[in-house]
Amino acid sequence: MKMLIIFNRQPYDGTDVTWNGLRLAGQLVEAGQQVRIFLMNDSVDMARDTCKKPESYDQDLAQMLKDLIKNGVEVKVCGTCMARCGIYKNQPYFAGAENSTMPALAQWVIDSDKVLTF
Repeated sequence: MKMLIIFNRQPYDGTDVTWNGLRLAGQLVEAGQQVRIFLMNDSVDMARDTCKKPESYDQDLAQMLKDLIKNGVEVKVCGTCMARCGIYKNQPYFAGAENSTMPALAQWVIDSDKVLTF
């Protein structure tokens, strides 16, 4: 089954929403599902090496995303959001996080069995 998870929120926004979405992605991969992730809005910071976890936070969300990439999860990141969104505007995305487009996201939605948003 093809699962698409779309993230929108700033990685370290004082909630566990993004962390829980990444945890779910990992569990779906372990269960043998094909998982794809699309980052947009302020979640794009998660794909930037300049994004560091706050000292008060116990989870490194960017590292969790990198680990998912290593486990075969395809990650696309909104190209328009690179300059418009996040704390680290105009900073590049790290290796494995592909700069992408809204038409590509639309195709993923069409091609997915389930779409989840966080």
